[in-house]
Amino acid sequence: MTQEEFYRVLDLSIVIPAHNEATRILPHLRSIHDSLSRQDRSYEIIVVDDGSQDDTIKVVRNFAKTEPALRVIPLPTCMGKGGAVRQGMLAARGRLQLFTDADGATAITELDRLEQAIRNGADVAIGSRSLASRQRGFEVNARWHRSILGGCFNAMVRLGGIRGIGDTQCGFKLFERAVARDLFSVSTINGYGFDLELLFIAQQRGYRIAEVPVNWADQPGSKVRLVRDSIAMLREFTIIHRNAARGYYSPLAAPDAVASLSNPSPITE
Repeated sequence: MTQEEFYRVLDLSIVIPAHNEATRILPHLRSIHDSLSRQDRSYEIIVVDDGSQDDTIKVVRNFAKTEPALRVIPLPTCMGKGGAVRQGMLAARGRLQLFTDADGATAITELDRLEQAIRNGADVAIGSRSLASRQRGFEVNARWHRSILGGCFNAMVRLGGIRGIGDTQCGFKLFERAVARDLFSVSTINGYGFDLELLFIAQQRGYRIAEVPVNWADQPGSKVRLVRDSIAMLREFTIIHRNAARGYYSPLAAPDAVASLSNPSPITE
């Protein structure tokens, strides 16, 4: 099979940003492998090592010996979660592209809910703890500092022009390929505020966003820091609005510009 043929038939890409995740990433990789290897679909798993100082790359490459669909993109220095996700999504080859956190706070089994939203016409489907917490049958287990940070950030979201989305920060988002390439090719935020920027651009460009309730469980070893990350998000929030004021996120001039991305040239490692 040629590279071009492989690219056309690849159904799903899963991108996992990882910074010092040697002790947490393996169970999530195993779960993804166990779920997808039983399905009749082509897929790839991309782990973007974000300048880790531990054995993350070693752990992932050892697991790759049993999962040929897994590849690693090593970044020489830490870009931040947003930068790592961007690198992975722009290198992804799947018709659908998911990014998910390395700790597996949202299990891969929740992917079915997001795919259904795409089948129903959404361009972007995002996992939502906010919706899940208000519906029966879902479980959301978050520690107090995450709840505070999420509440503060969602208040900024409402003030900042993101319409109708209760949870911008859940690390479980699915995109149509052309949409992913369009959004990530113009995104600029490398920190935790990158989710907000993506959704802001998506709404500016008229994409259909579906918020989908998902089960979510906070995992030990969280890297979220209440004061530090709140300050960083405020700074990133101002960058987003500065870019918007300059017209950087304006809709594409011609609809064909997005359509032309639906079958891009393969990206080689």
